[in-house]
Amino acid sequence: MNEELTKIILRVNELYTKYGIKSITMDDVARHLGISKKTLYKYVSDKDDLVGKVIDYQIEQLNKGMKCPKTSYNAIEELLIVSKILNQKMKEINLATIYDLRKYYPQHYERFTKARRKKMLENVIANIHKGQIEGLYRTDLNPDIIARLQILRIESIVENDVFSIEEFTSDKFFYEIFIYHIRGMANQKGIDFLENELKNFDINDLNFLQTK
Repeated sequence: MNEELTKIILRVNELYTKYGIKSITMDDVARHLGISKKTLYKYVSDKDDLVGKVIDYQIEQLNKGMKCPKTSYNAIEELLIVSKILNQKMKEINLATIYDLRKYYPQHYERFTKARRKKMLENVIANIHKGQIEGLYRTDLNPDIIARLQILRIESIVENDVFSIEEFTSDKFFYEIFIYHIRGMANQKGIDFLENELKNFDINDLNFLQTK
């Protein structure tokens, strides 16, 4: 992907994230970018191609993964950090974008979903193994089953009619999901460590990102 196309994809990704996909026409994209449609069509063949390239970019970012600002975090600290990041990302999500992608561009939705699940599965399993080695998690856990349960739990949030949008984008929501997840895996040593960490835990404190 050349530099000019990368700039276009970044700007379009912002547009889709903010306004959804269906409502943004190719005319809107060209106008927003300050270029002609003829120039835009030098880089993409049609809107489906443009959406596909945006999803390619999102998958690329997904595969880069989250790098903790320091390697000395233990497994429980890592999950508390992830809870902060996901809580923040959930507040920024435009559900219309997800619905549009799933309804009008199912092939791209499926590609992204598969990539996201694969990355999440790898990360959760790695965290479980790390916690077991550190003596913080129970040794009788089945990492694959636990990882898939956690993925199911998180993915079902957007497509639920049990919690309102306000509830599942609240500060408390991901806090409860991850504390529930950690407590289910932790042994007594891990629970004791968690209880101590929660004394000063603030899910909105993202200062750790500044040390990256």
